[in-house]
Amino acid sequence: MEKAVFYHAGCPVCVDAEKMVLDYLDTSKVDVEVVDFNNDASKINEAESAGVKSVPALVLNGQTYHINYGASMEEVKNG
Repeated sequence: MEKAVFYHAGCPVCVDAEKMVLDYLDTSKVDVEVVDFNNDASKINEAESAGVKSVPALVLNGQTYHINYGASMEEVKNG
């Protein structure tokens, strides 16, 4: 099964993107994890290592896709 991680910071842009993207992913083919940095800031380094430069972002099979623009990772880290 493929693995997808959707990273976001809880902003309105991120929440809208989460709803839209997750509605389109076939969960019978993709194991989806949602990471909201407001709830789990420990995942920031993981996201940056995966190539996430801004949120919302989807990492699917090691490929990072930036969706719209909510906040840079610097903004996420500085709260």
